Order: sequence, then C-alpha cells, then structure tokens
Amino acid sequence: MKNLGYYNGNFGELDTLMVPFNDRVHFFGDGVYDATYSHNYKIYALDDHIDRFYNSAGLLDINIKETKDEMKQLLSDMVKKVDTGDLFVYWQATRGTQIRNHSFDPKIQANIWIVLKPATIKDPYAKMKVITMDDTRFLHCNIKTLNLLPSVMASQKAESMGCQETILHRDGVVTECAHSNVSILKDGKFITAPTDHYILPGITRMHMIKMCKKLLIPVDETKFTLDELLSADEIIVSSAGQLAIGVSEIDGKKVGGKAPKLLKKIQDALLDEFKAETE
Repeated sequence: MKNLGYYNGNFGELDTLMVPFNDRVHFFGDGVYDATYSHNYKIYALDDHIDRFYNSAGLLDINIKETKDEMKQLLSDMVKKVDTGDLFVYWQATRGTQIRNHSFDPKIQANIWIVLKPATIKDPYAKMKVITMDDTRFLHCNIKTLNLLPSVMASQKAESMGCQETILHRDGVVTECAHSNVSILKDGKFITAPTDHYILPGITRMHMIKMCKKLLIPVDETKFTLDELLSADEIIVSSAGQLAIGVSEIDGKKVGGKAPKLLKKIQDALLDEFKAETE
C-alpha cells in the first residue's frame, strides 16, 4: 500500500476508511495524539512517544483498552504493510463514540486511529526562517490534545510570510512553536523552557538534553524572553520530523550563526542516534 489507515481494527488506504458520526472528536476535538517517523520500517523513539501518548490520555481520563506494548506492536506491524519504510507515523485516541453531550460516560472506551504516509525527516542542517506571535492557546499545552486550531492559524501565518514556523510567547516569555519546541544556545550553554503546562514535553527536546549532558554541554531548563531569543548565539527548533534545525531569521531580522560548531555537534549527535535506531 502507498499509505495506510487504521480505525479500531479496520485497515485501509486513507481515502477509503470511514469513522462513526458520533465519534466525540467531531464535536469536541476530544482526544490526544502522538507522532514520529520510521526509517527502514523501524519507528524512531517509539517508547518515548508511547509514554507521552498514554500520559496525555491519562491527564484527560481517556480510557485506552490497549496496553502500551499492544500499541507499540500494532504500530510496528502496520509500518511493514506500506510500500516504503520511510513514513510519518501518527496515532490518536479519541474519547469514544457517544451521542453528542459535553459530559461523557467515564467507562466509554477510546477509539484508536492510525495514519501512515510516506515521508522522511527534514534536513536537520538546513536553516529556518520564523516569525513570532502571542501565545493565545489554553493552559494545557503539556497535553498533546487534538485541539490545535491556534497552532493551525499560527502555522498558516508563518507560511503566508514565507517562513517555516512560528515562535510563541506569553507577555514576552518564549514558550514553544506552533508545532515544535524552541531552545537556544548562549555562551556555550543549552537553554530550554521548563516543561510546565505552557509547553509540550517534546521527545526530541528530551533527547537533546540527554545528548548535551553526554557531550558535557551545560543544560539550563529555564524560561527565556524574546530579547534573549534574539540575542542568542543559536536558536534551535526541534521536533521528531526535523530533529534540530537552526534559525537564521526571526521576523525578518538575521539571528544566530554565532556558535555553528556547537550547534552542529548537537545535530550530529541526534542524527547519529536516529540512524542507529533505524538502520
């Protein structure tokens, strides 16, 4: 198959699958998701993504009948059914199927969706142009919920301005991007916002922290401002699909480029890990 979808045990190409009208996702965006990439039919950082997925579901009291091991096995089996082993691997759990009502039956079982489509990670050594916007999202950004409309609008604004991402801030304090995390390098130190309820605990962000510690690069999980962002030696946008890309321009102003060797050291380590897990 060129692509593959899954809904509660039913398999098919993405344009052939149908889902129940009363799936709560249609009315409320009531669900959580996670995503990563596969290479050579091996899914990168699957354990970490599954842990975050079940944590998000638990924070919203979504009842997933499948165990973590069963979900990992299902995803691993599915990637082998597609023509290429280089895939975007996406899965979500919606709260379940129920006649529309804001409150829900706590015993309702989640519906599991999976989407596989051909894709490769972006070149982590490419540079990125970004814009900044006020972070107007709700206060559960740490949960990978399906309520993504603010991020959709922020991403569309960036694209309309010829940029690839939007960095969000609350009263001048940087949080994260529309669909990525953002960190900085300053004076030889890796600085990234703490994982409170304003940012998603990114898997690639977590791996960067581990890599920095392994490489003896000091790590500081602390908040930083827009002014500190603009004056940073390097700005790093990170996600599963691009690993760690440096930023060259913010709101039309040239930034970064002051610590290219240190940035490449981190990028090399992440790419080597990706290859080691998926070759």
